[in-house]
Amino acid sequence: TVQLGDGKLLARSLEIPVINDFRSEDVKNGGEGAPLAPIFHSVLAKTLEKPVAILNIGGVANVTWVGKQIDELIAFDVGPGNAMIDDWVFSHGLGDYDKNGGIAASGFVNADILNQYLSHNFFYEKPPKSLDRNSFSLELVKGLTIEDATATLSEFTAESIRNSQVFFPSPVTQWIVCGGGRLNGELMRMLRVKLDAQVVRSEEVGWDGDALEAQAFAFLAVRSMMKLPLSFPNTTGVKKSTVGGVLNLP
Repeated sequence: TVQLGDGKLLARSLEIPVINDFRSEDVKNGGEGAPLAPIFHSVLAKTLEKPVAILNIGGVANVTWVGKQIDELIAFDVGPGNAMIDDWVFSHGLGDYDKNGGIAASGFVNADILNQYLSHNFFYEKPPKSLDRNSFSLELVKGLTIEDATATLSEFTAESIRNSQVFFPSPVTQWIVCGGGRLNGELMRMLRVKLDAQVVRSEEVGWDGDALEAQAFAFLAVRSMMKLPLSFPNTTGVKKSTVGGVLNLP
């Protein structure tokens, strides 16, 4: 795991304690290093009917399954999220992302290429498991039109999310979608068609979808200062519940 920021420099500059390097201890203890937000998700879900799935669609899509009991928490990466769609659209000079899924909505899914993507070994592995935003290649869609490729990549994201349900201990009552993918109307439409339970954006349950990731790491920083674990065997595959983060004082 690589730290891009300098925790000590930030602490001196801001004149407040700074926690960084959240993942290293997890990796040292046999974990994947991600995802770390599940313990925050479980706190957010306290007032919700459970089981519930909290789906974060960022560059990579990951899900947290929260059960009825306090210790029922499972999390794992499920598929490519927005990364492939964004990279494809950007490479054709059409912006940084497919705004509201408009390009995908105007194309057709190539079933053969979709099935090739879904045959990747990752989807057959049991969780906990994690992906990198570059785990899948755009080479397969390069012979398609821009619209058909975008539709196929969007379907790949949606289908990988649907397939993740096989790893849930029990069906969920609701999917709460956060991350940039929640703003992609076509992707949300696909999910509502594919998933049996209700699919809602994070704002519909009172969560700020743009701030959620920052809030999660602020929460993790407090847990780190209190020497409480950030990761667990069922979330990252770490051997035991692990306290992460490095405290940097001003």
